Amino acid sequence: MASPKQQLLLLLATSLLGCGLLVAADYAPMTLTVVNNCPFPVWPGIQANSGHDVLEGGGFFLPALSHKSFPAPAHPWSGRIWARTGCAGSGAQLHCATGDCGGRLQCGGLGGAAPATLAQVSLHHGADQTSYGVSVVDGFNVGLSVTPHEGRGNCPVLACRKNLTDTCPGELQLRSPAGAVLACKSGCEAFRTDELCCRNMYNSPRTCRASKYSEFFKRECPQAFTYAHDSPSLTHDCAAPRELKVIFCH
Repeated sequence: MASPKQQLLLLLATSLLGCGLLVAADYAPMTLTVVNNCPFPVWPGIQANSGHDVLEGGGFFLPALSHKSFPAPAHPWSGRIWARTGCAGSGAQLHCATGDCGGRLQCGGLGGAAPATLAQVSLHHGADQTSYGVSVVDGFNVGLSVTPHEGRGNCPVLACRKNLTDTCPGELQLRSPAGAVLACKSGCEAFRTDELCCRNMYNSPRTCRASKYSEFFKRECPQAFTYAHDSPSLTHDCAAPRELKVIFCH
């Protein structure tokens, strides 16, 4: 028989549940899969938003035409995933031509250097919703798509598939010492002005506007976020997918 103290705790928990104040800490199992569909190796980077778990150390090596799957957190999590390219190093040290995170193999909470295409992910919010998107606000280095599997509701594939290094305006091109175009900078990264970066007096939906540079990205990748206060027209409300895939060069 339960002690008076245990009975009191059970009564309190029942009361909180009845009031909607006690919620389950964990959600159904979910898998995150990162796929390298590129004909060259990439080093995916993962940065969690403040206060959230660092997944897989924040980065790893992924050979061409391979993938890595790992359990998603069973609680709310949000962050970004991107590809690092042109990397060299040994052990824990890694220096990348694009997307570098402080010269580390495992980013450990650090973000990637622009320009880099980002997959933005938010798991287990609301009634176990998963939100995701593709951003070229920080520029472009490889095409990517985000694909949910077995979710309920509106669960589209979102992507920026074109290789924008082929069409990138000259003033936005990031080039290697040999002259090859490695990535495409955003207008903000290229020119650092408050207006293009949506800073200071331009940091609001009213004053932060599309530019000819963000419009280039929008023409090529209409599903992607292209500047700080951009609002892509394609929305989604995907509940409890069993797997979420981020696919590079797709």
